[in-house]
Amino acid sequence: MADPSVAEAFTRLVDLMARLRAPGGCPWDREQTPVSLRPYLLEEVYEVLEAIDAGDAAHLRDELGDLLLQIVFQSQLAAEAGRFTVAEVARAIADKLVRRHPHVFGDVEVRDAGEVVRNWRRIKAEERRTAGEDGDLFAGVPAASPALVRAEQLGEKAGHVGLDWPDAHGVLEKLREETAELEAALAAGDRAAIEHELGDLLLAAASLGRHLEVSAEMALRAANDRFVARVHRLEAAARVRGQALADIAPAERDRLWEAVKRV
Repeated sequence: MADPSVAEAFTRLVDLMARLRAPGGCPWDREQTPVSLRPYLLEEVYEVLEAIDAGDAAHLRDELGDLLLQIVFQSQLAAEAGRFTVAEVARAIADKLVRRHPHVFGDVEVRDAGEVVRNWRRIKAEERRTAGEDGDLFAGVPAASPALVRAEQLGEKAGHVGLDWPDAHGVLEKLREETAELEAALAAGDRAAIEHELGDLLLAAASLGRHLEVSAEMALRAANDRFVARVHRLEAAARVRGQALADIAPAERDRLWEAVKRV
C-alpha cells in the first residue's frame, strides 16, 4: 500500500495551486492559460532529462517536483473551466495501467517482456477502435513532439504495417540515396530542394537508429554533449596558449581538435 504521506503531500500541492489561482492569490499565476504554460512544461521536461543524465538524485527530485507542478497547474486550469480535475487525471492513468497490464491485474499469462509489449499494442489498438481512431495509423504520435522524436515514432508505427526496410542495411542504402540527392540539390543551388532532401536524410537516419535498437534522440543528445565537452577542452587549450579560440590558425585549430577528441 502507498505511504499515507503521499496523499497528504499531493493534496497540499493541489490546495496550494488552487489558492494561488483564487481571488487574492498570485497575480502571475492568475494570468496563466494552458497555452502560456507550454514553454514552462517543455523546459521542465528537458530539465528532468538533464538531471537523469547527470545522475544527481537531489536535482532529479527537485526537477520532478517542478514537472509535477506543471501537471497540477494545467489540471487546475481545466477544473476552473469545467473540463476535468486532477483527480480525474490520476484516475484515468491508473485505470489505463490496470487495463494495459492484464498479466498483472487479470488472468492473462505472458512469457516475456516482448509479449507484454505485443499485448500493450493490441490493447492500445482496441482502445483506438473504441474511440473511433482506428483509421489513423499515426494516432498517438503528437505533432508537437520534437521532430527527431516524432520521426522515430512515425517510423515505428509505419513498421507495424510493413512500411519499413527489412534491416539496417536497407536503411543505410537509403541514406546513401538521400545523400546523393542532397548533393544534387546543392549542386543545383535549389534551396527548397536542399531543405527537402535534408529532411529526407534526417528521417532515414532516425529509422536507422530504430533498426540498430538505438534511440536516435538519445544518440544525438550524447553527440551534442560530446561536442560541447570537446569545444570546452579546445577553449581551455587556447587559454593555455594565451589566445582566443577564434584567433588560432585554422590548421592549428584542426590539430588541437583532433587532440581533444582523443581525450
